Amino acid sequence: MSSKEELEKKLATYVGVEIGPPQVAPEPVNESMIRHWCEAMGDMNPVYVDAGAARRSVHKGIVAPPTMLQGWTLRGIEMANPATMQKNKQVELHQLLSDYGYTSVVATNCEQGYTRYLRPGDLISTTTVIESISAEKATALGIGYFINTRDVFRDQHGEEVAWMTFRVLKFKPHQQAQAQPAQAGGGPAKPTRMRPPLGHDNKWWWEGIKRGELLIQKCSACGTLRHPPRPMCGRCQSVKWQAIKANGRGIVYSYTVVEHPKFPGFEYPLVCGLIELEEGTRIVSNVVGCDPDKVRIGMPVVLSIENVDDEMQLPLFRPAK
Repeated sequence: MSSKEELEKKLATYVGVEIGPPQVAPEPVNESMIRHWCEAMGDMNPVYVDAGAARRSVHKGIVAPPTMLQGWTLRGIEMANPATMQKNKQVELHQLLSDYGYTSVVATNCEQGYTRYLRPGDLISTTTVIESISAEKATALGIGYFINTRDVFRDQHGEEVAWMTFRVLKFKPHQQAQAQPAQAGGGPAKPTRMRPPLGHDNKWWWEGIKRGELLIQKCSACGTLRHPPRPMCGRCQSVKWQAIKANGRGIVYSYTVVEHPKFPGFEYPLVCGLIELEEGTRIVSNVVGCDPDKVRIGMPVVLSIENVDDEMQLPLFRPAK
């Protein structure tokens, strides 16, 4: 039996298996978390945040945004602790593929369905089943296996309230099979960040970065600004647009400090910030040039287009002086 046949025989034993016991939300659905979510997402639908308006609606009270579904049961920093995940079949499956050389992973698809709105007081739990594992596939990233999981979300009465399917590709990256260029000292080259896919809708933006400009799309019909680049205005559906140059000033609207997992090409701790530009739109970037503990929401920052490796430039933000 070849190693591939041996692997696929082992993979088949995981199909249809629950990854572990049900994951129960640490707290019931509540208005505080709903409001925090809505503020972060910029969705101030009255049925989510205005008790009076919600009572007058068809819902007769506050409901949670359906897309907030995963937020109620998603594990926190404990996921970085191997000891807490030892009996998780999904972790075991991924480790098996890593042992056979399929060391990289990327999420490819996610679908959700909602049976009913969640309300304050609902206590949500979820069970996850490994629904299917594909045959080995050749992709642009490398050869690998697609893993589909299906989550079923239930309330405190055991009734299904929603479902989610999630697909990842566990693969051998192409560069593993290629000779790595050596550094001056003779060792392998330093890993670089992943390159963005360039197409008709975003190539112009990256060309602006190379010129030292941070560009923002502006709808020619209604004047709405948008980022990231896309072909159609979300407000009026016009496909006509122009680019304006940002002045490079803004504030930290929100941020997180990434400690784990550590991907090659990045330096940690890594401050990922949502920057609100003075022009009114927002961009996700890294905050550099200061201790992560010094970053604060509302902190003024300025644009700094910098080389993150020998070939790639990115718009970063530094504290304003």
